Amino acid sequence: MKNAMLEFGVGLPDLDLKALNQAHGENSAQEIVQWGFETFGQSMVLSTSFGIQSAVMLHLVTQVVPNIPVVWVDTGYLPAETYRFADQLTSRLQINLKVYQSVISPARMEALYGKLWEQQDVDALNRYDYIRKVEPMQRALRELKAKAWLAGLRSGQTDHRKSLNRIERQNGLYKLLPILSWSSKNIYDYLMANDLPYHPLFDQGYVTVGDWHSSRPLTADDTHERNTRFQGMKQECGLHLPQTPEEAESLNSSSL
Repeated sequence: MKNAMLEFGVGLPDLDLKALNQAHGENSAQEIVQWGFETFGQSMVLSTSFGIQSAVMLHLVTQVVPNIPVVWVDTGYLPAETYRFADQLTSRLQINLKVYQSVISPARMEALYGKLWEQQDVDALNRYDYIRKVEPMQRALRELKAKAWLAGLRSGQTDHRKSLNRIERQNGLYKLLPILSWSSKNIYDYLMANDLPYHPLFDQGYVTVGDWHSSRPLTADDTHERNTRFQGMKQECGLHLPQTPEEAESLNSSSL
């Protein structure tokens, strides 16, 4: 699990992150994407979950870099609405989509380990996330020879994301977060200005959506939107967490 990360970053430029974040900290999201393309060229990829607000990053990035590889990790457990939403956005935005899945089928995983999401155990959820999400994403980044990864993380989403800068380094790659400082209003305004849709489950009360078995609508009792994911036991699935031996321990914390 950990050693695979050592394969990343071959030929990676040695950039001064502090200086870069000072220089580009106030740039627009589009300017961050343009800088990334000028710096990393064809070695830059975008990831998407086809989640509630995914149309924002998909549109914003492809307006600057139309043919950028877009990595979608399909867990095999996504709601039917997500698959249809993905198909519609891919067609409308002419996305260069790269779909990755676990090498272990859902049926095989359940036969070997049971329904990991039902076990009310953080270790079981971590195993699920690694099998269905983290390993396929690591494989995608290796096969696409990525040096930089664009993601639509926002600082208000989880405690871990509050600690991030717009230009980061994670697991041997550079991570660019163009909309890190955006508010929910910024998201809404961008969607409206560009006639882009929310995920269809938004109209049913979902503010974030992942797998069908681990996502639910927001209720009046929820104190944070991420309480609606992972039975409230975790805020992160692991895709956007460092995976060094020490830092991977953060997967076991529900306060990330």
